[in-house]
Parts: sequence; C-alpha cells; structure tokens
Amino acid sequence: MKKSIIYLASLLLSTTSIMAQEVKFEEYDLSNGLHVVLHQDNSAPVVTTSVMYHVGAKDENPERTGFAHFFEHLLFEGTQNIPKGKWFEIVSSNGGRNNANTTDDRTYYYEVFPSNNLELGLWMESERMLHPVINQDGVDTQNEVVKEEKRLRVDNQPYGHFLAEIKKLIFTKHPYRWATIGSMDHLDAATLEEFQAFNKKFYIPNNAVLVVAGDLDIAKTKKMVQDYFGDIPRKADIKRKTFVEEPIITEIKGTYYDANISTPAIVLAYRTPSMKTRDAYVLNMISTVLSDGKSSRLYKKIVDNKKMAMQVGAFNVSEEDYGMYVLYGLPLGDVKLTDLETEIDEEIVKLQNELISEREYQKLQNKYENKFVNANSSVEGIANSLARYYMLYGDINLINNEINIYKSITREEIKAVANKYLNPNQRVRLEYLPKKDK
Repeated sequence: MKKSIIYLASLLLSTTSIMAQEVKFEEYDLSNGLHVVLHQDNSAPVVTTSVMYHVGAKDENPERTGFAHFFEHLLFEGTQNIPKGKWFEIVSSNGGRNNANTTDDRTYYYEVFPSNNLELGLWMESERMLHPVINQDGVDTQNEVVKEEKRLRVDNQPYGHFLAEIKKLIFTKHPYRWATIGSMDHLDAATLEEFQAFNKKFYIPNNAVLVVAGDLDIAKTKKMVQDYFGDIPRKADIKRKTFVEEPIITEIKGTYYDANISTPAIVLAYRTPSMKTRDAYVLNMISTVLSDGKSSRLYKKIVDNKKMAMQVGAFNVSEEDYGMYVLYGLPLGDVKLTDLETEIDEEIVKLQNELISEREYQKLQNKYENKFVNANSSVEGIANSLARYYMLYGDINLINNEINIYKSITREEIKAVANKYLNPNQRVRLEYLPKKDK
C-alpha cells in the first residue's frame, strides 16, 4: 500500500511538472506572408528574436551544393544600413549574442538581447531579410570562412565524413544525398548572380517564420513587428519538387578510407520515414533503449561486459522528408568489424522478437518526460521549438503535446517498428577504415 501511495504521488508530481511547462503563444500572419509567433515570459529581462527560413541543403541545385550553409554565413556580412563586419559588434555592444545554423531542411538565425533591446533585434532581422548586401567582396570573404570550417570540422576531423558517406549510399534521388556543408568546387564555380538569385528566391517573408519570445509586451511587440517587417514585399511562392526513393530491398555495401583515424568503424544505416510520422517517434525511443547511457543495451553488452568495442551507439536522424537510423561501433583491440556487427544485430533481433521489459519501458517514459520539460526551460529553446514545429512539422502545438505521442507509444509498437525498418536487407553497411600510406 505504501509503495502504491508513493507511486501515485510521484505520478501526480510528474503530471503537474509537465502541465506547469505549458507554453502559451500567439500566432498570426502579416499581409506579406510572414508568419509571426509571440511568446511572453516576463520572468527574466531577456528576449529572443529569431527567424527560420524554409531553405536548407535539399533546396540546392545538385551542381551548386552548399549554398544554404554558405548563406548562413553570408547574411552576416552586412546590409544597406549595417556596415560590413559590424553585425557582431552591434550585437555584443548592446549586451546580446547571436548565431545561426543550417540543416538539410531549414536555416535559423537568432539574437538574444536584454529585453530593452527587443526593437534592435527586430530591426536587425528585418534588415537581413530586406536589405542584405550580396556582393563579390562578401562572397569571397565567406568562401574562405566556409573552406576553413570544412577543413576543421570535416576534412581534418576523425570520422568527419561519417554521415556524408552514409547519405551518398542511402539516398539516390533525394537531395539529402549530399552533405549540408556542400562542395567547395561548387561554391568556387558559382557566380555572384547565382548567389543573388538564391537570396531573392528563398530569403523572403512568405518563406519564413518570425518568433519573438521572452520579456515583452504583446501589443507593443506587434506594432514593432508591423513597423519593421510589414512593408517587406512578398515574393513568388516557392514550388518544391517531391523526391521519392525506391525501397531498399538488398543490403548496400560501401567502404570509405579516412586518413584521420587509426581505428576502423562499422556503420549500419536504414532509411526511415519523415520526422512527422509516428514511426519516427518510435525510432527515437528505440535509440534510447539501445544506446542512451551506460545502462543501455548496446553499451552494457558490447562495451562494458564483453569489452569488444571502445564505442557503440544508435541514433535516429529525423528530417522533414525522410530519416536515417544509424548504428555504429568502433572495435577494441583485434576485434573484427564482422564480430561487432554480429553483436549489434543480435540486439536488434532481440528487440524484434521480445517486448522490452516493463521496467525499461517506465525508464524510457521518464527520460522523455525529462527531455520535454528541459526543452521548454528557456526562452531561447522555446523560440527554436516554436519555429521548428510550425515550419517543419506543420503543427506548432506539438510544443505542448508532443510528449503525449511518446506517452502513447506501447511496447508492442516498439517491437513492430523494429521489425518494419531494421532488417539487414533494408540497410547500408559501411566499413569506415583507416587510410593507409601508399
């Protein structure tokens, strides 16, 4: 009886915690098509202004890859009213910080300011949208910046080509087949007119969502948004192609040699459905069962108990159109890649044939409740989530109810989804090997 009371109290506490995290927001459209989301939280004198554009690596010309990531840098160069090189200086001198990031599906820019500088953040983002200066000087400057980033994060990084090589093998038609950072040869070959055309097509109000979150007054913020963004002209709506991949029915084998490593890796990757599907949520949970922490199945068995690997893992790369479920292992000592693969496959087969235990299932639910609470613990995180759920999922209310999807997933579904997607004939098998001297 005592245990039941403790369990009930803990359940009520958990439910109360989740309910207390509800994010309230207001959303509306300007006449030019810009979607606006406002979230008021006056608990701290901080405000985030952010703009997410629905443009990523998948929107590029196959002969001009890397454009979306290049623009992540290029649109900090300056505007008609912000001199070249002054963007970061303006932000930091006013007590703020800012950044941007690019994926295959979208590009996200944001500033975090003391709330008395909200208007400055809105002005800067409106300048980026309306008055960017795209000239040869800026293109040449950022070309060198991007090349250095690629050298640092990809070319000279151990296992830096890991995902890029998987993407090449797992996608044949979809633009997900190339790396987000793109090809330096493509960027070198591009003309100024091509960069200007890319900006004119994608960085427009009717292809963006503006999120303002934090210590703000709703009525005053609406007026500022209208003042700074309302007169930006609407441009032609973007027509996107649909790319359909044929199912993988036979294991695809690949090999890649990396001069930056001394330990090989085995990589097993499966093409999976859009992030918007229920199955994608189930695959996230499968990743947690297999490799989230030292008590997870793969780590406990292969690293801890059998000491066959120095590292092993599983993760689900969920994107707007498709996803990839990736498992990998780095062998320890003289362990063969094939032996490591066998051990990983055994854990997949176990998921396919047996329900996870009630204890594992409860642990899984607790982890996702914690993730849900933590994701909404700052206005910066809330701004990102509001933009992402609106633009990529088409359901902004997921910021409050996505946890209900995870809570409704059953042990039987976990078993069924493992059987549906994680089979040897449906995957890419990549041996990622040290490159030997000639």
